[in-house]
Amino acid sequence: MLENVACVLLDGVHPFELGVVCEIFGLDRSDEGLPVYDFAVVSAEGPDLTTHVPGLTVSTPHGLDRLEEADLIAVPASDRNITREYPPELLDALRRAAERGTRVLSVCSGVFVLGAAGLLDGRRCAVHWRHADLLARQFPRAVVEPDVLYVDEDPVITSAGTAAGIDACLHILRKEQGPEIANRIARRMVVPPHRDGGQAQYVERPLPRSTCDTVGEVLAWMEQNLQEEVTVEQLAERAHMSPRTFARRFQQETGTTPYRWILRQRVLLAQDLLEATDETVDAIAWRTGFGTAAALRHQFYRALGTTPNAYRRAFRGPQAA
Repeated sequence: MLENVACVLLDGVHPFELGVVCEIFGLDRSDEGLPVYDFAVVSAEGPDLTTHVPGLTVSTPHGLDRLEEADLIAVPASDRNITREYPPELLDALRRAAERGTRVLSVCSGVFVLGAAGLLDGRRCAVHWRHADLLARQFPRAVVEPDVLYVDEDPVITSAGTAAGIDACLHILRKEQGPEIANRIARRMVVPPHRDGGQAQYVERPLPRSTCDTVGEVLAWMEQNLQEEVTVEQLAERAHMSPRTFARRFQQETGTTPYRWILRQRVLLAQDLLEATDETVDAIAWRTGFGTAAALRHQFYRALGTTPNAYRRAFRGPQAA
């Protein structure tokens, strides 16, 4: 039973992500018949912490020893999580917690702390799409899911940016205390009671990687010719390599295969066109190289968990579809 919750902070904490955890687990709603948690904000770096909002600080009397009694430990985003070193005492406390079955939740860049503690090794994990590539490079044993809202690899739960933290927290409540409790708290917060973790983040279309040493020119050509059907042999010839060498270099420099890279770029282009144009799904399917609307719908749903028309409505209103 979930009774004791600790939210552990590092310098530069993001107030919104901290507020998400406090709102869901830190408020007394006993007058509505809702559970009350033994909740504490814990500092990993002394009693006074900065936030990424200038002039706003957080003070707490609780140190890392408070984590030892928690049933759930939340690690919200911090302005410095991605590039800093972490207190060894914090990493040790998180490892001990996971070993004894305590759930550990990250919100947005809090996942980098979990990675440093070794809690992502061999596990699927979520992160804000802007940090997905860096997370995968820093922690190659993690299985980074760059598009989803949250991932539950009990006892480690990871969530993407900002509002996805709400979804992950409500998921924990639903899992621990049932849908009625989760739905009532969601209603109080005026948020959707349930968004499945596999639902896609709304991701901006990335530019071609400029850091690719040997396949960068081929990537740029592929980006401009997504409607073309090409083979690895044709791409290798363009790169002046053997197919085997090209495939190996492509994997090393992009983290994926040519087929998957093209497929992902086609879906991203379809997203752009659905958001910004009135073109039909058939026209978008041709422009993006899928050929038919049925093929586009199939791949779009596989990648994003929604249909092209539903995606367009989410951005442009019901009349857009």
